[in-house]
Amino acid sequence: MNFRTTGHFPPLILDDVRGAQKMLSGVARMTAMEGSRHLTDLVGAPVHLKCENLQRTGSFKLRGAYVRIAGLSPVERAAGVVAASAGNHAQGVALASALLGVRSTVFMPVGAPLPKVAATRQYGAEVRLHGHVVDETLAAAQEYAQETGAVFIHPFDHPDIIAGQGTVGLEILEQCPEVRTIVVGIGGGGLAAGIAVAVKAVRPDVRIVGVQAAGAACYPPSLAAGHPVSIDSPTTMADGIKVGRPGDVPFELVRELVDEVRTVSEDELSSALLLCLERAKLVVEPAGASPVAALLSDPKSFRGPVVALLSGGNVDPLLMQRILTHGMVAAGRYLSLRLRLSDRPGALATLLGVLSVVDANVLDIGHVRTDPRLGLTEVEVELQLETKGPEHCAEVSAALRDAGYLVMD
Repeated sequence: MNFRTTGHFPPLILDDVRGAQKMLSGVARMTAMEGSRHLTDLVGAPVHLKCENLQRTGSFKLRGAYVRIAGLSPVERAAGVVAASAGNHAQGVALASALLGVRSTVFMPVGAPLPKVAATRQYGAEVRLHGHVVDETLAAAQEYAQETGAVFIHPFDHPDIIAGQGTVGLEILEQCPEVRTIVVGIGGGGLAAGIAVAVKAVRPDVRIVGVQAAGAACYPPSLAAGHPVSIDSPTTMADGIKVGRPGDVPFELVRELVDEVRTVSEDELSSALLLCLERAKLVVEPAGASPVAALLSDPKSFRGPVVALLSGGNVDPLLMQRILTHGMVAAGRYLSLRLRLSDRPGALATLLGVLSVVDANVLDIGHVRTDPRLGLTEVEVELQLETKGPEHCAEVSAALRDAGYLVMD
């Protein structure tokens, strides 16, 4: 099968992806495919997790970067390569360059997580911190390429990159030949486009669903317009798919071959990350958890067997802590409430006794005595509780009210 693309690049076909797979032999791992009983129960059909979070460098990005750099001429290799990235693409380019003996320079935002900066340097790249948003970093990298002659390695808008990412699709067909739906996160579109080229050429019946964060969803308006359009100030915790405009090359392939693009909320992303950690024992970054978020948001709309692609696992520990807290709140695992009680000895102990009976774990307590709305003998107590879910939250609130407390949510 042959699929058209725009621009000066030749059409991307299945043989390109197969060639990339041969090139990546011994470089990229065939990552594991793990079943998920919890998601299977929700969907009502088998659900498998394709664990690219366990790939070398912690994401699928090594695949495309290696294929792109390996395809350079000797003259281009001698000039070195340059890239711009907040994390995953940076590490993929750094390792691919080191394996191929090519000098690499990677521009990263000033606020990039320190573990990602350190990893990129350890893989052998020269890291330059520039700009506070990716667009500024990208401009600096392109300017460097013009000044030095280094080859700019785009994170998604090149056929070689797309062919490399498409090898994930070939592995999915090999590991789960009965697959009927593949769910994949979309940023610029290189991964989804590559998978679509590989899978649709062999199994046109397989449904491919792309997932974007609602705050950074550039594909829905672009697909509606029929061409790539930019969105202003994309905002999401999922930095791996935080892209303001689709790539020209992947857009055409996504438009032609991807069956549907959905969006997920920040609450759904954090809940999905928490589920991956608790149920699958897998560390996944928010972008990598986006397919799971889509499954959680509307599980009965997917035809199984389903493969959800966990595209990366590079998450800053401090961000992970905040996301897990956010995920537990979204899942009803934390309960914050205020209530009033008499300011007398033993009143707090009585309150804690009620919470003990309903098995609510107290994380924090605050007292307010200076609010003018309080009576002379009243105190307001702010409680942070760990609970077991939405039903338990309702049980705790009901028990407090039954005990005579005025609960102010």
